[in-house]
Amino acid sequence: MSQPQNTTPNEFSLSGHFLIAMPNMLDPSFAGSVVYLCEHSSKGAMGLVINRPTDLDIVALLEKIELEVEGDLPQHFPVMAGGPVAAERGFVLHTAPLQWNSSLPVNDRISLTTSKDILEAVAKGQAPSQWLITLGYAGWGEGQLEQELAQNAWLTVPANDDILFNTPLEERFASAYGLLGIDPSLLTGAAGHA
Repeated sequence: MSQPQNTTPNEFSLSGHFLIAMPNMLDPSFAGSVVYLCEHSSKGAMGLVINRPTDLDIVALLEKIELEVEGDLPQHFPVMAGGPVAAERGFVLHTAPLQWNSSLPVNDRISLTTSKDILEAVAKGQAPSQWLITLGYAGWGEGQLEQELAQNAWLTVPANDDILFNTPLEERFASAYGLLGIDPSLLTGAAGHA
């Protein structure tokens, strides 16, 4: 796996991992959410919520930004609410081709692209084989995510591409917990300390 950008070889990074909200998550922006971390370094973290649809589907979004749909698009393909930061901006998480005008490689299989050229390709029916689009993102400043992890706000697990791109939205939370062998309905919000 390639080294995430903005990290040194010895730096701990959760890029390419899921953050799964614990039951004690009180922040309404993240309660019940699964976040795919696109970037994580000592300077902070950035990710996309992958299980919260907006009221828009891809066709409505493309029409809103005045791109004519010329190719076949999946029917009712939802646009996700990626997080509370820059909620008017689009972010496309995708497989190959990985390089567009503005792409950040997350690993050797997945990139995050913010440039309009990928949306133009989507409108023409030339989208990458696997992709999702969000409006907005989740961001953490220096040390903030580590503090939330220490407070048991999140569980982490290496991301699974099938959950990321193919699992129905309403099943992504339980499926992400399943990667850890945990049934989320059996968890409580309290942490125990001996």
